[in-house]
Amino acid sequence: MNGPQVSAEAERMAALGGSWTIEGGGATVFSWDYDSGSEQLLALYGRGKQRQWDAEVRLDWSHQVDPDNPLGMPDEFVWIADSDLWRALPEADRIIVRRHLAGWLYSQFLHGEQGGLVCAAKVVQTVPDIDAKFYAATQVMDEARHVEVYQRMLDTKIGIRYGMSSPLRSLFETIVRDSRWDITYLGVQVLIEGLALASFSIQRDRLHDPLARTLNAYVLQDEARHVAFGRLALRDFYRQLTDAELREREEFAIEACWTLRDRFAGEDMWRTLDYGAKECIELARRSPAMREFRRRLFSRIVPTLRDINLFGPRMQQALQELGVFGFSEIDGAAINAEDERLAQEIDRQERLVRGKEVADTIAVGKEGIA
Repeated sequence: MNGPQVSAEAERMAALGGSWTIEGGGATVFSWDYDSGSEQLLALYGRGKQRQWDAEVRLDWSHQVDPDNPLGMPDEFVWIADSDLWRALPEADRIIVRRHLAGWLYSQFLHGEQGGLVCAAKVVQTVPDIDAKFYAATQVMDEARHVEVYQRMLDTKIGIRYGMSSPLRSLFETIVRDSRWDITYLGVQVLIEGLALASFSIQRDRLHDPLARTLNAYVLQDEARHVAFGRLALRDFYRQLTDAELREREEFAIEACWTLRDRFAGEDMWRTLDYGAKECIELARRSPAMREFRRRLFSRIVPTLRDINLFGPRMQQALQELGVFGFSEIDGAAINAEDERLAQEIDRQERLVRGKEVADTIAVGKEGIA
Protein backbone atom coordinates (compact mmCIF):
# COMPACT_ATOMS: atom_id res chain seq x y z
CA MET A 1 0.00 0.00 0.00
CA ASN A 2 1.96 2.96 -1.26
CA GLY A 3 0.79 6.53 -0.73
CA PRO A 4 1.53 9.27 -3.29
CA GLN A 5 4.66 11.39 -3.08
CA VAL A 6 4.75 15.18 -2.88
CA SER A 7 6.04 15.44 -6.44
CA ALA A 8 2.97 13.56 -7.68
CA GLU A 9 0.76 16.02 -5.80
CA ALA A 10 2.51 18.96 -7.47
CA GLU A 11 2.14 17.40 -10.91
CA ARG A 12 -1.55 16.80 -10.35
CA MET A 13 -2.14 20.37 -9.18
CA ALA A 14 -0.27 21.74 -12.19
CA ALA A 15 -2.42 19.62 -14.50
CA LEU A 16 -5.60 21.33 -13.30
CA GLY A 17 -5.10 24.41 -15.50
CA GLY A 18 -7.15 25.18 -18.59
CA SER A 19 -10.91 25.51 -18.89
CA TRP A 20 -14.10 23.57 -19.58
CA THR A 21 -16.46 24.86 -22.25
CA ILE A 22 -20.14 23.83 -22.41
CA GLU A 23 -22.38 24.99 -25.22
CA GLY A 24 -25.44 26.24 -23.34
CA GLY A 25 -28.80 27.61 -24.40
CA GLY A 26 -31.38 30.01 -23.11
CA ALA A 27 -32.90 33.26 -24.32
CA THR A 28 -31.96 36.52 -22.63
CA VAL A 29 -35.08 38.03 -21.06
CA PHE A 30 -35.56 41.74 -20.32
CA SER A 31 -38.43 42.59 -17.97
CA TRP A 32 -40.17 45.95 -18.30
CA ASP A 33 -42.44 45.25 -15.33
CA TYR A 34 -40.54 46.92 -12.49
CA ASP A 35 -43.49 47.25 -10.12
CA SER A 36 -45.04 43.83 -9.55
CA GLY A 37 -43.02 41.24 -7.69
CA SER A 38 -42.91 38.70 -4.93
CA GLU A 39 -42.59 40.28 -1.48
CA GLN A 40 -40.86 37.13 -0.23
CA LEU A 41 -38.27 37.20 -3.02
CA LEU A 42 -37.67 40.89 -2.46
CA ALA A 43 -37.22 40.21 1.26
CA LEU A 44 -34.61 37.58 0.39
CA TYR A 45 -32.95 40.13 -1.86
CA GLY A 46 -32.80 42.54 1.06
CA ARG A 47 -31.24 39.91 3.31
CA GLY A 48 -28.80 39.04 0.56
CA LYS A 49 -27.65 42.68 0.38
CA GLN A 50 -27.36 43.05 4.14
CA ARG A 51 -25.45 39.82 4.76
CA GLN A 52 -22.64 40.19 2.27
CA TRP A 53 -19.36 39.52 4.04
CA ASP A 54 -15.74 40.23 3.16
CA ALA A 55 -13.61 37.09 3.44
CA GLU A 56 -10.46 39.15 3.81
CA VAL A 57 -11.82 40.84 6.93
CA ARG A 58 -14.16 38.25 8.41
CA LEU A 59 -11.82 35.23 8.40
CA ASP A 60 -8.54 34.89 10.28
CA TRP A 61 -6.19 33.87 7.48
CA SER A 62 -3.20 34.18 9.82
CA HIS A 63 -4.37 31.04 11.61
CA GLN A 64 -1.92 28.14 11.24
CA VAL A 65 -3.65 24.85 10.47
CA ASP A 66 -2.29 21.45 11.48
CA PRO A 67 -0.38 20.35 8.33
CA ASP A 68 -1.19 16.70 9.08
CA ASN A 69 -4.92 17.39 9.47
CA PRO A 70 -5.65 20.83 7.97
CA LEU A 71 -9.39 20.77 8.66
CA GLY A 72 -9.17 19.36 12.18
CA MET A 73 -11.12 16.38 10.90
CA PRO A 74 -12.05 13.75 13.53
CA ASP A 75 -11.23 10.26 12.38
CA GLU A 76 -14.86 9.18 12.37
CA PHE A 77 -15.25 11.72 9.56
CA VAL A 78 -12.81 9.69 7.41
CA TRP A 79 -14.90 7.38 5.27
CA ILE A 80 -12.72 4.28 5.75
CA ALA A 81 -12.03 4.84 9.46
CA ASP A 82 -14.40 2.13 10.66
CA SER A 83 -12.53 -0.69 8.89
CA ASP A 84 -9.70 -3.19 9.26
CA LEU A 85 -7.93 -1.39 6.41
CA TRP A 86 -7.75 1.86 8.39
CA ARG A 87 -6.69 0.10 11.58
CA ALA A 88 -3.83 -1.57 9.68
CA LEU A 89 -2.51 1.71 8.23
CA PRO A 90 0.53 3.27 9.94
CA GLU A 91 0.06 6.84 11.16
CA ALA A 92 2.09 8.25 8.23
CA ASP A 93 -0.44 6.78 5.77
CA ARG A 94 -3.38 7.97 7.84
CA ILE A 95 -1.98 11.49 7.58
CA ILE A 96 -1.87 11.11 3.79
CA VAL A 97 -5.52 10.06 3.76
CA ARG A 98 -6.60 12.97 6.00
CA ARG A 99 -4.75 15.49 3.84
CA HIS A 100 -6.08 14.11 0.57
CA LEU A 101 -9.64 13.86 1.87
CA ALA A 102 -9.42 17.53 2.88
CA GLY A 103 -8.07 18.41 -0.56
CA TRP A 104 -10.69 16.35 -2.39
CA LEU A 105 -13.60 17.76 -0.36
CA TYR A 106 -12.55 21.38 -0.72
CA SER A 107 -11.77 20.90 -4.41
CA GLN A 108 -15.37 19.74 -4.94
CA PHE A 109 -16.60 22.73 -2.92
CA LEU A 110 -14.46 25.03 -5.09
CA HIS A 111 -15.66 23.56 -8.40
CA GLY A 112 -19.27 23.41 -7.20
CA GLU A 113 -19.19 27.06 -6.18
CA GLN A 114 -17.85 28.06 -9.59
CA GLY A 115 -20.69 26.06 -11.14
CA GLY A 116 -23.10 27.95 -8.88
CA LEU A 117 -21.52 31.23 -9.98
CA VAL A 118 -22.01 30.41 -13.67
CA CYS A 119 -25.59 29.24 -13.13
CA ALA A 120 -26.57 32.23 -10.97
CA ALA A 121 -25.34 34.51 -13.77
CA LYS A 122 -27.43 32.47 -16.21
CA VAL A 123 -30.50 32.96 -13.99
CA VAL A 124 -30.04 36.75 -14.09
CA GLN A 125 -30.03 36.49 -17.89
CA THR A 126 -32.92 34.08 -18.40
CA VAL A 127 -35.43 34.41 -15.55
CA PRO A 128 -38.45 36.53 -16.59
CA ASP A 129 -39.23 38.31 -13.28
CA ILE A 130 -37.34 41.41 -12.16
CA ASP A 131 -37.45 40.47 -8.46
CA ALA A 132 -35.80 37.12 -9.25
CA LYS A 133 -33.15 38.94 -11.27
CA PHE A 134 -32.47 41.16 -8.24
CA TYR A 135 -31.97 38.21 -5.91
CA ALA A 136 -29.92 36.21 -8.41
CA ALA A 137 -27.56 39.18 -8.68
CA THR A 138 -26.79 38.90 -4.95
CA GLN A 139 -26.22 35.18 -5.41
CA VAL A 140 -23.64 35.87 -8.13
CA MET A 141 -21.63 37.84 -5.56
CA ASP A 142 -22.12 35.13 -2.94
CA GLU A 143 -20.83 32.43 -5.25
CA ALA A 144 -17.83 34.52 -6.32
CA ARG A 145 -16.89 34.98 -2.67
CA HIS A 146 -17.26 31.25 -2.03
CA VAL A 147 -14.93 30.46 -4.94
CA GLU A 148 -12.46 32.94 -3.44
CA VAL A 149 -12.43 31.38 0.03
CA TYR A 150 -12.20 27.74 -1.06
CA GLN A 151 -9.44 28.54 -3.52
CA ARG A 152 -7.54 30.31 -0.75
CA MET A 153 -8.04 27.42 1.67
CA LEU A 154 -6.75 24.96 -0.90
CA ASP A 155 -3.77 27.08 -1.93
CA THR A 156 -2.61 28.34 1.47
CA LYS A 157 -3.81 25.79 4.03
CA ILE A 158 -4.31 22.39 2.39
CA GLY A 159 -1.97 22.29 -0.61
CA ILE A 160 -3.69 19.43 -2.46
CA ARG A 161 -6.22 19.94 -5.23
CA TYR A 162 -8.34 17.59 -7.35
CA GLY A 163 -10.41 18.10 -10.48
CA MET A 164 -14.20 18.13 -10.51
CA SER A 165 -15.63 14.69 -9.80
CA SER A 166 -17.42 12.99 -12.68
CA PRO A 167 -20.90 13.02 -11.02
CA LEU A 168 -20.71 16.75 -10.26
CA ARG A 169 -19.40 17.47 -13.75
CA SER A 170 -22.24 15.49 -15.32
CA LEU A 171 -24.89 17.33 -13.28
CA PHE A 172 -23.56 20.75 -14.19
CA GLU A 173 -23.25 19.82 -17.86
CA THR A 174 -26.92 18.78 -17.95
CA ILE A 175 -28.03 21.94 -16.15
CA VAL A 176 -26.01 24.38 -18.24
CA ARG A 177 -26.99 22.80 -21.57
CA ASP A 178 -30.71 23.09 -20.81
CA SER A 179 -32.20 26.37 -22.02
CA ARG A 180 -35.07 26.49 -19.50
CA TRP A 181 -34.54 28.78 -16.53
CA ASP A 182 -36.52 26.55 -14.17
CA ILE A 183 -34.19 23.60 -14.83
CA THR A 184 -31.30 25.81 -13.75
CA TYR A 185 -33.23 26.62 -10.56
CA LEU A 186 -34.15 22.99 -9.94
CA GLY A 187 -30.67 21.65 -10.61
CA VAL A 188 -28.71 24.27 -8.70
CA GLN A 189 -30.98 25.90 -6.10
CA VAL A 190 -32.69 22.68 -5.00
CA LEU A 191 -30.38 19.75 -5.76
CA ILE A 192 -26.78 20.98 -5.83
CA GLU A 193 -27.38 23.62 -3.14
CA GLY A 194 -29.01 20.85 -1.08
CA LEU A 195 -25.77 18.90 -1.50
CA ALA A 196 -23.86 21.99 -0.39
CA LEU A 197 -26.06 22.52 2.68
CA ALA A 198 -25.52 18.93 3.79
CA SER A 199 -21.75 19.15 3.34
CA PHE A 200 -21.32 22.58 4.88
CA SER A 201 -23.52 21.80 7.89
CA ILE A 202 -21.40 18.73 8.68
CA GLN A 203 -18.23 20.79 8.26
CA ARG A 204 -19.62 23.49 10.54
CA ASP A 205 -20.63 21.01 13.24
CA ARG A 206 -17.85 18.44 13.17
CA LEU A 207 -14.54 20.08 12.26
CA HIS A 208 -12.13 21.17 14.99
CA ASP A 209 -10.12 23.72 13.04
CA PRO A 210 -11.65 27.17 13.77
CA LEU A 211 -10.90 28.65 10.34
CA ALA A 212 -12.55 25.77 8.45
CA ARG A 213 -15.48 25.70 10.84
CA THR A 214 -16.15 29.44 10.62
CA LEU A 215 -15.66 29.56 6.84
CA ASN A 216 -18.26 26.85 6.31
CA ALA A 217 -20.71 28.53 8.70
CA TYR A 218 -20.60 31.73 6.66
CA VAL A 219 -21.00 29.88 3.37
CA LEU A 220 -23.85 27.83 4.84
CA GLN A 221 -25.69 31.00 5.78
CA ASP A 222 -25.56 32.15 2.15
CA GLU A 223 -26.56 28.77 0.76
CA ALA A 224 -29.62 28.55 3.01
CA ARG A 225 -30.90 31.76 1.37
CA HIS A 226 -30.17 30.32 -2.09
CA VAL A 227 -32.29 27.23 -1.39
CA ALA A 228 -35.12 29.42 -0.06
CA PHE A 229 -34.89 31.46 -3.29
CA GLY A 230 -35.23 28.36 -5.46
CA ARG A 231 -38.15 27.06 -3.42
CA LEU A 232 -40.09 30.33 -3.65
CA ALA A 233 -39.37 30.86 -7.34
CA LEU A 234 -40.39 27.34 -8.39
CA ARG A 235 -43.37 26.75 -6.12
CA ASP A 236 -45.93 28.79 -8.06
CA PHE A 237 -44.40 28.09 -11.47
CA TYR A 238 -44.61 24.31 -11.11
CA ARG A 239 -48.27 24.50 -10.10
CA GLN A 240 -48.95 25.91 -13.58
CA LEU A 241 -47.28 23.08 -15.52
CA THR A 242 -49.00 20.19 -17.25
CA ASP A 243 -48.64 16.64 -15.97
CA ALA A 244 -46.26 15.85 -18.84
CA GLU A 245 -44.06 18.86 -18.01
CA LEU A 246 -43.99 17.91 -14.33
CA ARG A 247 -43.06 14.30 -15.17
CA GLU A 248 -40.11 15.51 -17.22
CA ARG A 249 -38.81 17.56 -14.31
CA GLU A 250 -39.44 14.75 -11.86
CA GLU A 251 -37.38 12.38 -14.01
CA PHE A 252 -34.50 14.86 -13.99
CA ALA A 253 -34.73 15.26 -10.21
CA ILE A 254 -34.99 11.50 -9.60
CA GLU A 255 -31.89 10.76 -11.67
CA ALA A 256 -30.00 13.52 -9.87
CA CYS A 257 -31.05 12.16 -6.46
CA TRP A 258 -29.64 8.72 -7.29
CA THR A 259 -26.41 10.36 -8.40
CA LEU A 260 -26.18 12.42 -5.22
CA ARG A 261 -26.87 9.37 -3.07
CA ASP A 262 -24.45 6.87 -4.59
CA ARG A 263 -21.69 8.57 -6.51
CA PHE A 264 -19.87 10.99 -4.21
CA ALA A 265 -17.50 8.58 -2.48
CA GLY A 266 -14.25 10.17 -3.67
CA GLU A 267 -13.60 7.61 -6.39
CA ASP A 268 -10.81 9.61 -8.08
CA MET A 269 -9.12 10.24 -4.73
CA TRP A 270 -9.04 6.55 -3.78
CA ARG A 271 -7.63 5.63 -7.19
CA THR A 272 -4.88 8.20 -6.64
CA LEU A 273 -4.04 6.97 -3.15
CA ASP A 274 -3.69 3.32 -4.17
CA TYR A 275 -4.80 1.67 -0.93
CA GLY A 276 -7.10 -0.62 -2.87
CA ALA A 277 -9.50 1.71 -4.67
CA LYS A 278 -12.39 -0.72 -5.05
CA GLU A 279 -12.37 -1.65 -1.35
CA CYS A 280 -12.03 1.99 -0.25
CA ILE A 281 -14.93 3.12 -2.46
CA GLU A 282 -17.18 0.39 -1.08
CA LEU A 283 -16.15 1.22 2.49
CA ALA A 284 -16.84 4.90 1.84
CA ARG A 285 -20.33 4.22 0.50
CA ARG A 286 -21.24 2.17 3.58
CA SER A 287 -19.52 4.33 6.19
CA PRO A 288 -21.31 6.05 9.12
CA ALA A 289 -19.97 9.38 7.85
CA MET A 290 -21.60 8.81 4.47
CA ARG A 291 -24.87 7.83 6.15
CA GLU A 292 -24.83 11.10 8.06
CA PHE A 293 -24.16 12.99 4.82
CA ARG A 294 -27.10 11.30 3.09
CA ARG A 295 -29.39 12.03 6.03
CA ARG A 296 -28.54 15.72 5.96
CA LEU A 297 -28.68 15.85 2.17
CA PHE A 298 -32.18 14.42 1.80
CA SER A 299 -33.54 16.15 4.88
CA ARG A 300 -33.03 19.31 2.83
CA ILE A 301 -33.89 18.11 -0.69
CA VAL A 302 -37.04 16.03 -0.06
CA PRO A 303 -39.10 18.71 1.75
CA THR A 304 -38.25 21.17 -1.01
CA LEU A 305 -39.36 18.75 -3.74
CA ARG A 306 -42.66 18.35 -1.90
CA ASP A 307 -43.03 22.10 -1.47
CA ILE A 308 -42.46 22.93 -5.15
CA ASN A 309 -45.02 20.35 -6.36
CA LEU A 310 -42.54 17.79 -7.71
CA PHE A 311 -44.07 15.08 -5.56
CA GLY A 312 -46.15 12.91 -7.86
CA PRO A 313 -46.44 9.11 -7.66
CA ARG A 314 -43.19 8.50 -9.59
CA MET A 315 -41.25 10.82 -7.32
CA GLN A 316 -42.73 9.29 -4.19
CA GLN A 317 -41.91 5.78 -5.42
CA ALA A 318 -38.33 6.82 -6.19
CA LEU A 319 -37.92 8.37 -2.75
CA GLN A 320 -39.23 5.15 -1.20
CA GLU A 321 -36.64 3.18 -3.18
CA LEU A 322 -33.94 5.62 -2.11
CA GLY A 323 -35.00 5.08 1.50
CA VAL A 324 -35.56 8.79 2.12
CA PHE A 325 -39.34 9.23 1.79
CA GLY A 326 -39.66 9.88 5.54
CA PHE A 327 -37.93 13.22 5.12
CA SER A 328 -41.01 14.52 3.30
CA GLU A 329 -42.58 15.26 6.69
CA ILE A 330 -39.78 17.64 7.68
CA ASP A 331 -40.24 21.40 7.54
CA GLY A 332 -37.49 22.39 5.11
CA ALA A 333 -37.92 26.12 5.76
CA ALA A 334 -37.38 25.53 9.48
CA ILE A 335 -34.13 23.64 8.82
CA ASN A 336 -32.87 26.46 6.60
CA ALA A 337 -33.75 29.01 9.25
CA GLU A 338 -31.87 26.99 11.87
CA ASP A 339 -28.83 26.77 9.58
CA GLU A 340 -28.82 30.56 9.29
CA ARG A 341 -29.28 31.00 13.05
CA LEU A 342 -26.35 28.71 13.90
CA ALA A 343 -24.15 30.44 11.33
CA GLN A 344 -24.97 33.80 12.89
CA GLU A 345 -24.09 32.45 16.34
CA ILE A 346 -20.71 31.21 15.11
CA ASP A 347 -20.17 34.62 13.55
CA ARG A 348 -20.98 36.33 16.86
CA GLN A 349 -18.63 34.04 18.80
CA GLU A 350 -15.83 34.49 16.27
CA ARG A 351 -16.15 38.28 16.42
CA LEU A 352 -15.95 38.17 20.21
CA VAL A 353 -12.79 36.05 20.09
CA ARG A 354 -11.18 38.24 17.43
CA GLY A 355 -12.15 41.36 19.37
CA LYS A 356 -10.58 40.02 22.57
CA GLU A 357 -7.38 39.14 20.71
CA VAL A 358 -7.14 42.67 19.32
CA ALA A 359 -7.81 44.20 22.76
CA ASP A 360 -5.15 41.98 24.37
CA THR A 361 -2.61 42.96 21.70
CA ILE A 362 -3.32 46.66 22.25
CA ALA A 363 -2.97 46.21 26.01
CA VAL A 364 0.39 44.48 25.63
CA GLY A 365 1.57 47.27 23.33
CA LYS A 366 0.59 49.92 25.84
CA GLU A 367 2.49 48.10 28.59
CA GLY A 368 5.59 48.01 26.40
CA ILE A 369 5.38 51.75 25.76
CA ALA A 370 4.92 52.46 29.43
